[in-house]
Amino acid sequence: MDDSAQRHAVRRLVLWRVTREIGAVITGEGKMAEAREILWTPTKAQAEASSMARYMRWLEAERGLAFADYPALWEWSVSELEDFWTSIIGFFDLPVSGWNAVLAERKMPGAEWFEGAQTNLAAQILRHADTRPDECALVLQSETFGRQELSWSELAAKVGAVQASLRALGVGKGDRVVAILPNTPDALIAFIATVGIGAVWSICAPDMGQVAIVDRFRQIEPKVLIVQDGYVHGGKPHDRRAVWEDIAAELPGLEAKVMVPGLGEPVAKGWTPWADMLAGAAAPEVAMVGFSDPVWIVYSSGTTGNPKPIVHGHGGALLEGAKQSLHQDIGPKDRFCWLTSSGWIMWNAQLSALAQGALVAMFDGAPNHPDMLEVWRMVAREELSYFGAGAAYFMGCEKAGVRPGEALDLSALRALGSTGSPLSQEGYDWIYREVKRDVWLAPISGGTDFAGAFVCGNPMLPVRAGEMQCRSLGNAVRAFDEAGVELIGEVGELVCTEPLPSMPLYFWGDTDGSRLHGSYFDTYPGIWRHGDWIEITAEGGSVIFGRSDATINRRGLRLGSSEIYRAVEGLDAVLDSLVIDLEFLGRESFMPLFVVLREGVVLDDALRERIRGAIRAQVSARFLPDEIVQVAEVPRTLSGKKLEVPVKKLLLGGDPARVVNRDLDGQSGEL
Repeated sequence: MDDSAQRHAVRRLVLWRVTREIGAVITGEGKMAEAREILWTPTKAQAEASSMARYMRWLEAERGLAFADYPALWEWSVSELEDFWTSIIGFFDLPVSGWNAVLAERKMPGAEWFEGAQTNLAAQILRHADTRPDECALVLQSETFGRQELSWSELAAKVGAVQASLRALGVGKGDRVVAILPNTPDALIAFIATVGIGAVWSICAPDMGQVAIVDRFRQIEPKVLIVQDGYVHGGKPHDRRAVWEDIAAELPGLEAKVMVPGLGEPVAKGWTPWADMLAGAAAPEVAMVGFSDPVWIVYSSGTTGNPKPIVHGHGGALLEGAKQSLHQDIGPKDRFCWLTSSGWIMWNAQLSALAQGALVAMFDGAPNHPDMLEVWRMVAREELSYFGAGAAYFMGCEKAGVRPGEALDLSALRALGSTGSPLSQEGYDWIYREVKRDVWLAPISGGTDFAGAFVCGNPMLPVRAGEMQCRSLGNAVRAFDEAGVELIGEVGELVCTEPLPSMPLYFWGDTDGSRLHGSYFDTYPGIWRHGDWIEITAEGGSVIFGRSDATINRRGLRLGSSEIYRAVEGLDAVLDSLVIDLEFLGRESFMPLFVVLREGVVLDDALRERIRGAIRAQVSARFLPDEIVQVAEVPRTLSGKKLEVPVKKLLLGGDPARVVNRDLDGQSGEL
């Protein structure tokens, strides 16, 4: 078989798999073929009792602003940015004060919000310990620790003790404290303690590979590392102490190492036991910092280079989280859970719920152990009012044939959230058929990049199958064609045309801002391009069609292809590689990996397992390919860049004549 025939055969194979696994391809102009029927409508009483309705009544009473409907409110929020964001501070009584100007200049990047203001995200969380000390703040269900509860006063006491210990270790404002911890209260306690004293937080999930973690943390030069010795997942213990030792050795400037016991093993020499960090008795402190002082560093990878260390500010995270609580209708009476890894941006969403005074239930373990009903058992047992998860989890439940509504008492559940990848119409149907008929389903879509949601729910609006209800307040979200013309009712690039307080302050180490600019602003100057395909409907709803760029999105966790290339091409047998994530319309993504092998090397089962093992060890088991295919050559641009986006478009059914433009360096090549 010659090279041309081989490439054609590979393309036919993957297209067949895409059709089978994903179940959809782009057709016509990219419009959805099926009508979006209304699946749920709030009663008048439900709508009027919502946080969104209370906010609208507050605007009329306090600001003299009355809006006929949500589209009118949204238009005001994106045109009068200064008035809108100060109204969020006022309505929620957020601890933000002393600003000279709300927004010095409407520009992207580089917008300066609330210059001169002082705030601290921890202040908003800890205020509930003063007003509701004996009420439950956190509930944990864990394979490692069992079930635990923590009251607001207990949470505050632990935060204060850890703060005192961090100060004794020399941690001060601006120092980085990093953690490799699962989704447990210890992680939240460490976070609140860190940011409360003005230090900067960053966390990775313990199932990430050593290389992936080092690539992230080494860039930000942490002073303190907090880990858990191991964990139980799927009924099996995982001892990670040797890996943590190796990681610590690769972090220059690290001054202290702290270990949380999970498996009951003795703490190794040179590590401070977590019990020692909690031993002291001290009231929690809140050091008021600048609105744009760093609060946390999260990571989003591109196709080349190290993961991007995205720095978010206290004020932006506080305001965006409060605003999102309007769309999620979250308040002090709620019992909230989002099924999340500590390495996903949705881990931070738990903090936003806690900041609103909601009880936060945390799940730490395998969601399919002993079966796919396990998480739903927690939803029922803890009488959760709000439960969210990645779309892949809900679709996994459907495939497993579980029927939570029949098996369990879900009477307390009033709202469901979904994100990570688009939830298909079939997913909506399963939820209303097998979970609960009278439930508000409010999927959201946003990103790590700005720690928020562009499109989301509204408890005052109906739910349509396969569609998100509205564009988020304050977020000037639009669909653009290639020429920058706004589209309604057609698929285009998701863009944001006005700045947001929660947009990245900067990338750590990106001294001239070139990497930040190249990540979001190089396609439409001065306008944020997010990297998703979106359709804005005539009614103001939206449908996300998946990634428009080469970023990999596996069950809500995003990763740059460069990290997979580093692992795969580190094997002597592999000369080159190309990975494509074919995520579309909410079906489970299909990710093929194409490899170019040394002459004489055969792609047999043993080599496939070596390739998977390299990815598992250096990146994460979450990013194992669905298929490994040998090819003669990886298509590249004239400058040597791998043609990931054009190949992705071809595999999703794109016209080769339109996908590949050989006259342009960025799109030249051949498949």
